[in-house]
Amino acid sequence: MKKVHSILFIAVMIFISSCGPSGAVVRVRPEAPVYIRHAAPGPGYVWADGDWVWQRNRYVYRQGYYIKATPYHSNYIPGHWDKRRRGWIWIPGRWR
Repeated sequence: MKKVHSILFIAVMIFISSCGPSGAVVRVRPEAPVYIRHAAPGPGYVWADGDWVWQRNRYVYRQGYYIKATPYHSNYIPGHWDKRRRGWIWIPGRWR
């Protein structure tokens, strides 16, 4: 019974920690570094522009990469900065 309670507690804590915000509002929108995009590794790959990831109380830039497209993924919408009342927030890229 103790083992079941421990597993349930861990599952609840993981769920609660995943409900938090994925980013934060910043006053100054950071600029992306300049880098070279290489050729696609093969047919059917889509380029995902670099994006910003919230880590350790700041946005960290993650360089762009190729994604293998699938039949149910028709268009990739790149991430972008969105102006909010108190500053800027990063909206991650997604498939549409």
